Amino acid sequence: MRRFFDSDLWWSFTRSWVTIISAIVAAICIFGAVLSPWIAPHNPFDLTSIDLMDAFKPPAFSEGGDGRFPLGTDNQGRDVLSAIMYGAQVSLLVGFAATMFAVLLGVTLGLLAGYLGGTVDALLMRIADIQLTFPSILVALLIDGIVRAALPRDMHDAIALYVVIFAIGISEWPKFARTVRGSTLVERNKEYVLAARVIGLGQGAIMLRHVLPNVLGPVLVIGTLNLALAILSEATLSFLGVGVPATQPSLGTLIRFGNDYLFSGEWWITIFPGLALIIMVLSVNLLGDWLRDALNPKLR
Repeated sequence: MRRFFDSDLWWSFTRSWVTIISAIVAAICIFGAVLSPWIAPHNPFDLTSIDLMDAFKPPAFSEGGDGRFPLGTDNQGRDVLSAIMYGAQVSLLVGFAATMFAVLLGVTLGLLAGYLGGTVDALLMRIADIQLTFPSILVALLIDGIVRAALPRDMHDAIALYVVIFAIGISEWPKFARTVRGSTLVERNKEYVLAARVIGLGQGAIMLRHVLPNVLGPVLVIGTLNLALAILSEATLSFLGVGVPATQPSLGTLIRFGNDYLFSGEWWITIFPGLALIIMVLSVNLLGDWLRDALNPKLR
């Protein structure tokens, strides 16, 4: 721990007030989402605690507001603040899981392509090139539609969360694969790799024990930035109605529900979830930008 606090990374972090604020905001979003079952004012999905007479109450700071509902209620009388906290939990879960899936797949294929070269490299990189010609959201929509069409309708809600994670993750792996492949091409001809070959280590051991640790730096930066993109992709899919089910609403689902009442005066139902999404994504993006600069040796 002492070594970390003496490192250049920590020095860079403490010298940027934007990064410190972003880290605090991101931490608040994460802890608020993870601890939502215990700290949320209400459980928006407990039907026994919802009263339709509380529907469409404005925020507490507005005329006619109720102190029990700081950010107002939706059309079913659910507390908007509690719904945001529970929705952020789903959004972060999908974002982290999809990013981890993309990292595992992309790093594995990029490592194989860069170290083995030849036909394996050409085949994997051409697949990545083809996929990169399509926007990620279109790839996610296509995969989501294929999976839903292939499975029975009564299974859609049960596996919707996993389908969204798979669709977003499979659409983002080329970024990691190309980055790792480029770094591996540099590392595989260095002396420590040649020495490992001389002493008889197999290709798998060399890739995992020697090459992989030296190519993970850029992956950490791309992964941080990709987390924000994954959260946005999930929100987009849910807003379009093909994301998580209504029984597990994310921030994108809440924005879609509130959009129906935006022009009838109940603006808070969609505005506050939208602001929560913007703040979460912006804080993660700013942390990713700082990490990219901090790990860049040319900027030290």
